[in-house]
Amino acid sequence: MNFEGVFLAICTFIIIGLLHPIVIKTEYYFGTKPWWLWLIGGLGCCVAALFVSSIFWSALLGVTGASLLWGIGELFEQKERVKKGWFPMNPKRIKEYNEKNNKDVKR
Repeated sequence: MNFEGVFLAICTFIIIGLLHPIVIKTEYYFGTKPWWLWLIGGLGCCVAALFVSSIFWSALLGVTGASLLWGIGELFEQKERVKKGWFPMNPKRIKEYNEKNNKDVKR
């Protein structure tokens, strides 16, 4: 029996499950400013996946990279969820949520 596929599915579930709260905490403490770190991490994992000979580890790096890249969009969506009141706003960064000071607000 080959359990690599099942193990990869479990790892994928764990990666997504871990990155979700990290997106929330990143937005809470730092806003959307560190999006480029997610980009570097995602691209780094995707490029590394091209050079790993093991299919399992290559796939795991690819899943991690894609999840990090997806996290960039989620980071900006999280900011919108905070504005709607669905998640707590960091009181130390309240000015960043004011529409008149926001450059990325859709008008």
